[in-house]
Amino acid sequence: MLPPETIATIAAELAEADRTRGVIPRITARYPDATVEDSYAIQGVWRDRNIAAGRRLVGRKIGLTSKAMQQATGITEPDYGVMFDDTVYRSGDEIEAARFSNVRIEVELAFVLREPLEGPDCTLEDALAAIDYAVPALEVLNSHIELEGRTIVDTISDNAAYGAMVLGDVHKRPDEIDLRWVPGVLSRNGEIEETGVAAGVLGHPATGVAWLANKFSQHGARLEAGEIILAGSFTRPMWVSAGDEVRCEYGPMGEITCRFV
Repeated sequence: MLPPETIATIAAELAEADRTRGVIPRITARYPDATVEDSYAIQGVWRDRNIAAGRRLVGRKIGLTSKAMQQATGITEPDYGVMFDDTVYRSGDEIEAARFSNVRIEVELAFVLREPLEGPDCTLEDALAAIDYAVPALEVLNSHIELEGRTIVDTISDNAAYGAMVLGDVHKRPDEIDLRWVPGVLSRNGEIEETGVAAGVLGHPATGVAWLANKFSQHGARLEAGEIILAGSFTRPMWVSAGDEVRCEYGPMGEITCRFV
């Protein structure tokens, strides 16, 4: 693994890039031997500094769970990051585009846990039993590392490129709807840009929740009741900038709108 001082230095670089809306050179270009374990260590230092500064963790994001996203990034395994309370928006909100770097939108479902969930043998059925409800969501991507040539090590270090999420108003229990067939029709300024269906996320959007519980068990941790789990995109990311009006229709789960200013 990278030395602790190097991990701390990279975490500080990413924090400064977040503060200034900047982009840093690829970590893997500078440290070609960096591992996935190193990247989660970098993310962990960044996370803990934010918590110490008063931010409140409200959940986790899972990324790179669909073929569409894996093909878009050239990365072939899921990853995860943390979500803080000041990154949650509601449908209809205005979002400051300048708050983020390399701003893109993804179409997802989010899950709120009714009870804790832990591995190492967590199944999809276990995840569904622990989920209180599903809610449509848009993820705002926020990338502080140059995009060209990045690997999963770069992405994980950068909190899995998470910037914010926009939550819809319709809540559904897993037994109320076949979540695999929730559609997503994503439009920018009235023009449809991306479409998909939630089954594109690992065959079922809640599969990632079970994956994350099993991943956490490797570190002696679990997912807690009340956490929001953003389960991964079932469309390719769509670029947005100030002035763009975004709408996503989710069929029986309603729609989300937001405007970037």
